[in-house]
Amino acid sequence: MKTPISFHDVQGIAFGILMTSLGVVFLKAAGLVTGQTAGLALLLSYLMPFGFGPVFFAVSIPFAILSWLKRGPDFTIRTLCSVAGIAVAVPVIASQLVFSSIPPLLAAILAGACSGVGLIALFRHNSSAGGLGILALIVEQKTGFKTGWFQLCFDVVVFLIASLVLDPVQLLYSLVGAIVLNLIIAWNFTIDQSRKSA
Repeated sequence: MKTPISFHDVQGIAFGILMTSLGVVFLKAAGLVTGQTAGLALLLSYLMPFGFGPVFFAVSIPFAILSWLKRGPDFTIRTLCSVAGIAVAVPVIASQLVFSSIPPLLAAILAGACSGVGLIALFRHNSSAGGLGILALIVEQKTGFKTGWFQLCFDVVVFLIASLVLDPVQLLYSLVGAIVLNLIIAWNFTIDQSRKSA
């Protein structure tokens, strides 16, 4: 029998949403992208007349079916709540934090660090930021291939697409941020830390 979500989980997921959203805000402030589903959504938000939030939520929805089948309804519901939280938090935080200028290298490092810590918090409380993170957790659970390394491999595809839009310097800084994010996850998280509710 499933137990109700605890305060411990609520605070952990809230922290994960906040830190992941702050990472996206740093990227947007410097005109950079990241990898994974968030990177794809951020890239599309630069090209389409929609903000990051709606695009991020829409891109994440198809992965919910895979999540439900492979990780269960508890993980899926928590993940959808996290995705919705990030979609709402990014524009709210961006409206309150105004940068007159921010060095792109610093923005990339801060974005990678914030998002990496945020994603680990979500993973540890049986949630994720949706999209590729779901698939990465399933792959690590089945094969042992670490989530951070799997996401970094997918990031290569996102950055190849981004190279058609961003100039080489922006792309390089974006890559630095993605590497920081995925190294933090690879070095500080294993699948056994992703707690499942009883």
